[in-house]
Formats: sequence, structure tokens, C-alpha cells
Amino acid sequence: MRKGILTSLVLIFILTVSSVFATDAVSTATPYQVEKNIEFTDDVGRTIKVEKPAKKIISLYSAHTENLFYLGLADEIIGVGTSDAYPVDVLNKKVFSYKSDPEKIIVEEPDLVLLRPFIDRSKPEFVQALENAGIQVVSLYPESFDKFDDYIIKLGKLTGRTYTAKMKLKEFHEELDKIKLTTSKIENKKKVYFESTEADLRTITPDSMPGRAIVMAGAINVASDAVAMRAGTSIASYGAERILEKADEIDVFISQRGAMNAGGNEHSISIRPGFDNIKAVKDGNIFVINEKHASSPTFRYVKGVKEIARYCYPEMMDSLESFNSNEALNRAVLADMAVKYTHRQIFSPSSKYYRSKGRGHVYGEFTDVTYKDLDYEYIESAVMAGLVKYDGKLFNRNVKITRYDLAQTLYLFEDVKRDGREVDIKDIDKYQKSNIVKAMVVNGIMNLDKDGNFNGDLVVTVNEAREIMERMKSIY
Repeated sequence: MRKGILTSLVLIFILTVSSVFATDAVSTATPYQVEKNIEFTDDVGRTIKVEKPAKKIISLYSAHTENLFYLGLADEIIGVGTSDAYPVDVLNKKVFSYKSDPEKIIVEEPDLVLLRPFIDRSKPEFVQALENAGIQVVSLYPESFDKFDDYIIKLGKLTGRTYTAKMKLKEFHEELDKIKLTTSKIENKKKVYFESTEADLRTITPDSMPGRAIVMAGAINVASDAVAMRAGTSIASYGAERILEKADEIDVFISQRGAMNAGGNEHSISIRPGFDNIKAVKDGNIFVINEKHASSPTFRYVKGVKEIARYCYPEMMDSLESFNSNEALNRAVLADMAVKYTHRQIFSPSSKYYRSKGRGHVYGEFTDVTYKDLDYEYIESAVMAGLVKYDGKLFNRNVKITRYDLAQTLYLFEDVKRDGREVDIKDIDKYQKSNIVKAMVVNGIMNLDKDGNFNGDLVVTVNEAREIMERMKSIY
């Protein structure tokens, strides 16, 4: 009897454990989670009913494409638009245009084509042809920041990634909250004018993506009285007269550049009649921000908010104080420090970028650094600027930095000169770029040991690198 009871208990335990693991296997192995009776209205008024997740998607708007990648749908995307350039994986996808024959899309038999309302309005015959072929067409575009979450959830519902969408949104808002917490401590807030287009000197509405970014970055939008040009747009007319009326108030002038909207550059803004009276122009506080960071409804928007905060409060946002460790300095950390020391704007490619030839490193080609890494933009920006070394298509983030490596990077930060002075460096013959080593020592940026050696082969700690950079900043 006791043997029978024992056998029964063992069987119950095995069945219980098997049930738990079977449940976990189903929940983790199933990439799609389809809610029942999903129905919503897209942004041009279509009633969308979702019965099963889309597995063959053609996205004709770069923001849709980017967000689908972030939701883990790289394999489901079978086609992208002509202006898609991020992440770099889009270059492996077929390219389609709403300006060409819709039959090119129809023959691919997608079960979802994602558009934005602009395409519906400008090419109704193209859209109609797709619908006549039985293809599910969905048009989405969040006109304001407050509509971003709803937009992402709709993408999740269409693709069976609702849960993933909610998790990504949670991370998104947590990152924004960190920035807001940091900038909320600022007492004297900078006043910003944001130029959306150089034509007619337009700006943006306060509830737009860039309008809200200014506030989250801890600044004040001096054009908070701007009104949208028409329903369905976040672009607002403003003009030179109204801008110049607030010339003394504008601490920072930010211009947006991109395929859809293009403001002026630093030079063109500074030479406009009367603009030399604007405080930001006098102080040299004109910055150009990539449209994809400020206005595009993607998860990269967090980086745009951070960039605006960096433009307004470089001393705080680019402070090196957080680099506080006695661990060996590596390439990834040096890239972060380099971008912050130089206040370099993070780089983002356009579709035209990949058409150019004859470069060394190509943005996004590292096989060991991907767009999903938190330090991706800082690494790419530092490498694109030639501030940090790399090994072909490998960045090798954990390679340790020596004193000689650091000297070569620091030499690019400032206009470091020897001024004809000489210094006796015992081991100078060991270094191919001896002029850089001499410049670092002569200017008091890096020191020799008691025997007069530079010791360029010694690995630098994070704290040592920070102290050297702070010394350099105090000199220059």
C-alpha cells in the first residue's frame, strides 16, 4: 500500500512539473498572440478587422518599418519604401514605391500593406488597386505625441505582437521619465525655437512630437503660440517677423533636417536678415537635429529628446562625472566619453547615405554592434567621426585602451599644438605618432612617470581617462 501511495505521488509530481514546463514552452515558443475580435479604425477611416497576424508585410513608410523591426518582425517584412534607411537590415529588403505600378506589390501577395494618410490622399488610385486585389491596407500616422502609444498598439495587434508592443512602450516611457527627472531639476530653463522648414520659416505645434520633446528636455518652446497650418499636420506657420520679436528670448535655435522637412543649416540661419540679433545666433547655439530623431514616431524618439537636452544643457547632459570606475577603459566606454566630451551630435543615415561610395566604415555594418544596443548611436557616431578605432566589420567593444590609444583620441578633441617646445620623453622612439605623444605631454594633458617615460602600453582605467579629459577641458 505504501509503495502504491509513493508511486501515485511520484506520478502526480511528474504530471505537475510536465504541465508547468509545457505551459512555459507554449507561451515562449509562440511568437504571435492574437486577441479575439480585434477591430479598429485606421487614420483615414477604414474599419480594420484582424483575424490572424500578418506574416507578409510591405511597409511604405520608414517609421512603420523601423517600429516593426523593434517589435521583432524583421522576418515578416518582405518589402520597404524607397526612403527607408534604418536599421541597416532594411537594405536587404525589396524596395517598393507608391508612385510606381501597384502590380509590383500585388504579385508579392502580401497580407498587409502599411501606409500613412499622405499616400491615401496623394495616390488614391494606387491604394484602390491594392484593395481591389484583396490586400489588407492600413494607413496610420500619430499626429501628436499623445497618439503614439495607440499607434504602436495597433501595429502590435496587426502583427500579433500586442504584448511586445506594450513592453516596448513601457521601456520607452521609462527612458523618457529618466530624462524628465534629470531636467526637472533645472531652474533656469533655456528657451528654444524649433524650425521645421526653411520655406516660410515654419515651426511645429506644441503637442507635436518635437513640441513635446522640447518640454521633456527641460526647455521652453518660445513658439508655444504656433497654430497648425491645417488639420492633420503638426507644421505651423511662424515667419521671420514673429521670430525676431522674440530675438532676445531664444537661447537655443534648433533646425530640423530630413527628407520630409528641412530647416536651414547653421550658416544659412546665421546670415538671414536680422537673425544676427537673435541671442542663440550671437552665442553660437544653433543646432541641426535629424528629423528621424525629433519628428518621426518611432522608439528612437527617446534619443531625440536626449539630443535636445544635450543642446540646451551640455554641461549637465554631457558631464563626465558618471564615468566613475577603476575598471579598464574599453572602446565602447571611450566612444561614449568621446561623444560627450566633444558634444557631438549623434549620426543617423539617410537613404542617400548608402548610395555614396568610397567610404571606410559604413554606418551599421558592424557585426558585433546592433541597433538594439543601448550605446549603438554613441559607438557609431564616435567611429564615424574617426575618434575611436575599430577592426574592419568588428568594433570589438571590450578591447582595452592604452595610454597611447587615448592620446591619439584626445589629440582629435582639441587643437593641440606643441608650440615649438621640447620635452625629454625617454621612450618616445616606441611610438609611430610621436608628435601626438609630445603634444600631450608638452601641454600638460598627460604626464610622464618619475623616470621620464610615457608608458603608452599601459592600460588606462575609466577614472584615469576621465581625469585626463577634465584636465584637458580645463586647459582648453
